[in-house]
Amino acid sequence: MSERHGVRWIDDVFRVARSADRAVLIPYVTLGYPTPERSLALADAAIAGGADILELGVPFSDPLADGRVIQGATQGALAQGTTVRVCLELAARLRTQRPEVPFLFMGYLNPILAFGEAAFCQACRGAGVDGLIVPDLPPEEGGAIEELCRQEGLALVYLLAPNTPPERMRLICQRSRGYVYVVSVTGTTGARDSLPTDLADFVSRVRGVTDKPIAVGFGISKPEQAAAVAQLADGVIVGSAVVRRCESETGPSDVERFVADLRAAMARGDSPPTQGPEPGSRV
Repeated sequence: MSERHGVRWIDDVFRVARSADRAVLIPYVTLGYPTPERSLALADAAIAGGADILELGVPFSDPLADGRVIQGATQGALAQGTTVRVCLELAARLRTQRPEVPFLFMGYLNPILAFGEAAFCQACRGAGVDGLIVPDLPPEEGGAIEELCRQEGLALVYLLAPNTPPERMRLICQRSRGYVYVVSVTGTTGARDSLPTDLADFVSRVRGVTDKPIAVGFGISKPEQAAAVAQLADGVIVGSAVVRRCESETGPSDVERFVADLRAAMARGDSPPTQGPEPGSRV
């Protein structure tokens, strides 16, 4: 198996970034929105802007973890006829166009079950997808998909909420592969005006139970917020603020410019955290 695939490739992206003392930038786009062809251009633009890893949203009719912006994009994609199979085809095309960054599918469990878990993981491997994020899959029920992901070399990333009890936090960190997705707030995705005041403490608590990379998402909408999170975590995930820029006629250029602004702010590191680890202390 090539080193530039799956969990090993994602591990390498974080390792290289860590050696350079910088965080990994992970934007999100919804496949099929506003049209399947347009979503490819938007994904390409996110990579051109400086994405290290790209999350590709797989539309589902009941996206329980997502807020208004991504729900709207999901419904728009479904109205365009975007199925799991279409998402796989789009991912395969994007992989041909953009071989330089890992992709993860972010989607829900029901479409995977309907497609067939083994067939889905095999198809992801064949399309050049490197991992899965399944918000409604708890680790207690994830054993079968975890094993299928291991067989295909895929990362399976679990989400960790601020109100997760310590023992379950350890379980999620132990079972997650690629990185641990730390949800900055309780609730759904969506841009917010400010970061939670206790985010640094939350990330520090997660650091206390794992040495795996930590990527923070939900609510990050501005370059200065990305810069602050980059000093706390190994990765910064930006979803709704990217998707909102996909809606206009100039969507691809808007997305590329926004991702480049996030990348530049994170490189400067000019927004220190209010508490928690000192800048440069990512471990």
